Amino acid sequence: MASLLRHKPAIRLIARFTNIAASRMQSQMPKAVIFDKDGTLICFHSMWRPWVRGTAQRLSRKSGLNLDDKVYNLLGYCPTTERVRPGMLAEAPMPTIKSALYNLLLQEGFSLADASSVMQDIWAESDSSGAEAVKPIGDVIALLQDLRRRGLKLAVSTSDSRQGTEKALSTLGVTHLFDYVLCGDDHGIETKPSPGNAWHVCRQLSVLPHETVMVGDTRTDLRMAKDAGLAYSVGVLSGIGAPEDLHDVADYLVADVHDLVSIFERSAPSRPAAEQPANDSETKCIPRTSSILSRPPPPLGQPPGRHYSTASRAGSFDYVIVGAGSAGCVLANRLTGEGHRVLLLEAGPKDTGNWDSWKMQMPAALMYNLCDDKYNWYYQTVPQRHMDNRVMYWPRGRVWGGSSSLNAMVYVRGHALDYDRWEKQGATGWSYAACLPYFRRAETYSRGPDEYRGGDGLLRVSRGPHIHSNPLYRAFLEAGQQAGYPFTEDMNGFQQEGFGYMDMTIHEGRRWSVATSHLRPALSRKNLTAEARCLVNRILFNGRRAIGVEYEQGGRQLQALADREVVLCGGAINSPQLLMLSGIGDGDHLRKTGIEVVQHLPGVGSNLQDHLEVYVQHECMQPITLYRAQWKYPVNMVKIGLQWFLFKKGLASSAHLEAGAFIRSRPGVEHPDIQYHFLTSAVYDHGRVSGDSEAYQVHVGPMRATSTGTVRLQSKNPRDHPLIDPNYLATEMDRWEMRQCIKLSREIHAQKAFEPFRGKEIQPGPAVQSDDQIDAFLRAKSDSAYHPSCTCKMGAEKDSMAVVDAECRVRGVEALRVVDASIMPSVVSGNLNAPVIMMAEKASDIIMGKKPLPLSSAPVWRPKTLDTQR
Repeated sequence: MASLLRHKPAIRLIARFTNIAASRMQSQMPKAVIFDKDGTLICFHSMWRPWVRGTAQRLSRKSGLNLDDKVYNLLGYCPTTERVRPGMLAEAPMPTIKSALYNLLLQEGFSLADASSVMQDIWAESDSSGAEAVKPIGDVIALLQDLRRRGLKLAVSTSDSRQGTEKALSTLGVTHLFDYVLCGDDHGIETKPSPGNAWHVCRQLSVLPHETVMVGDTRTDLRMAKDAGLAYSVGVLSGIGAPEDLHDVADYLVADVHDLVSIFERSAPSRPAAEQPANDSETKCIPRTSSILSRPPPPLGQPPGRHYSTASRAGSFDYVIVGAGSAGCVLANRLTGEGHRVLLLEAGPKDTGNWDSWKMQMPAALMYNLCDDKYNWYYQTVPQRHMDNRVMYWPRGRVWGGSSSLNAMVYVRGHALDYDRWEKQGATGWSYAACLPYFRRAETYSRGPDEYRGGDGLLRVSRGPHIHSNPLYRAFLEAGQQAGYPFTEDMNGFQQEGFGYMDMTIHEGRRWSVATSHLRPALSRKNLTAEARCLVNRILFNGRRAIGVEYEQGGRQLQALADREVVLCGGAINSPQLLMLSGIGDGDHLRKTGIEVVQHLPGVGSNLQDHLEVYVQHECMQPITLYRAQWKYPVNMVKIGLQWFLFKKGLASSAHLEAGAFIRSRPGVEHPDIQYHFLTSAVYDHGRVSGDSEAYQVHVGPMRATSTGTVRLQSKNPRDHPLIDPNYLATEMDRWEMRQCIKLSREIHAQKAFEPFRGKEIQPGPAVQSDDQIDAFLRAKSDSAYHPSCTCKMGAEKDSMAVVDAECRVRGVEALRVVDASIMPSVVSGNLNAPVIMMAEKASDIIMGKKPLPLSSAPVWRPKTLDTQR
């Protein structure tokens, strides 16, 4: 009551028109009540005062600086009144508070390492539970017992940790009175004020949102109630919120939680404030004015209408997904399949409906889309100082389906130990045993399901149609075995290592992109809006919470709002670029670019990893290559084209990378670190130039390079391509491995199986023999294998370069995730399309708070000894 008396003028102002407001409030009893904890049931100020003062003192002591006032200001604490104000301490979860203190040290000039060390020390000494100072607001036990006797289900929704919450409720003696408790660190839970938080509680209580009331002391609590469409909200003035803070978001303002009974009385609803006795000490229940007049609470039992805040045109959705590539299409399918409203934004055009869309559907036409920028970002790197200052070409998909609409359709998952390595690198829950079930869920394998392969997924995966008809494939597989390497029946199953057949994302002669597999089946759903030619300029924030995006479409600047989350799926170039354009990244780089810093995350755009490869080519002595299937032979081209257009068969129905291999470069390597793609043709310049003779080639390169690069902004103009520096061949180990690729390839080509076909070596050529000559050839001829990754890497909280946590959430902000190849902690040993699809499948369960699929126990092949290279 004392807290209400302090706000007498505000109370009189709020009560002006409450006769009308109160008449609109329903007297029918709701079915459930969701309580905030601190400030609503427990005295917030006494609970957190010792913690915030202790944290400030420890930070000052460890840093050697007087940071007390800055900590108080940052967290929202007044040392004079010893009260907590609206702000971070009252409304943010502990990981966000820790990140904010870490950023404070960086702003004070600490290095990343020193700031991490200080935070580790003070956090180890900190007890965030505050339970030693838990004081209930009145007789909470009696209140809760009364509400339960009235048939109400009761729940708690708090941003505090599970440990601290359970300790506090136990201290109060009220644990048994709640039907459900939701905490800020619960797995897969959206934080306040996301309406998903309230909806999750309603689902657990088996009630509808319009049958539920929210009680809390902050705008965050009450805004969540409004956005979730709850029956109404009750703001209590016993916590940190004053009437002027809460009056426009609360349906009722009360002195403290005990005044709920007067609202819930069936036969005698509370009198409006204007009818209450003039004595302030008797004033109890205050319906709010302006907001209730514009949006009266709906009658209980009737669902409320949705009210959206819009800017320009686009409106509001549950999720806004940026990028309709492999990850974005998967998420759009899975989220809309569960009833969520999704807006999917793609910078490029649709993959169908254009006169030349057939180039994306015909597998053999994949090179055509690399020649211009119609469906392709057409990126270029900065000059590579370890590769004769060459500017390297980096194609990336800019179309529905992303790079899955442009790639060579090779389906490779990587090695099991790649994912076990991820978990060791801080990606908890991303081990091979955890990921394999999602690989299986995603695919339908043409050879049937087993413990490694899926049988009812949306992605169609099959063997190449010419693997047994062209003898060059058989020669390649036999040559590998003659050189001492094993044969593997399924490089995506039990055994990756060895020579074997490549799987392809081709079905019935057509490219089976993720736009085809996942997006197209979802387009008929009313809760999916998929847009094309939308360039997203920045993420919109309210404080530290992502609330939507600003984008350009057709010359108009538009905004789209997300009730729940914004999810970036732009890939390893576009996702870090958009984060940086939005103020999330290395603070120094952003300030130099003229961008206001929202969150200092130095890992954004760092740790860039890619696969470098080179072509080793031989002339073929027999006319069995693809040489006569090019424009030099137009009659053949027409025949091949007609066969595909009419029947989806023939040479145009494959990308012709139907055999490959995974081997180890040297003894002691635990799993393969060199990959081969075998092609029954010879091409140059990313396939944009055809060979001039019958020839075949291998694409070969190392898979776990030690050189890492960066993606940085060129300017704050979203249309300017970022500065891409893969930093190829920066280490001696990388140069040695590329050299080894040439030497091992020559050894394989020299085997007996190739004798009927092998002509002279085209490249590197007989003149290239010494290490220096090989190095010069590699600098001049190596190119990207198109596998950029790791620029927003996933990692543990202690990893200062980690951008997202194991649930794909961007650190230091709320309601923002990244799901694409950029969040890989390290690049996998193989192509990236299959892993990205798996990651999006797994992330969809994380985002929706679903229980993960059961762990796999499928065994993995290991070499008998690591003492030899093969």
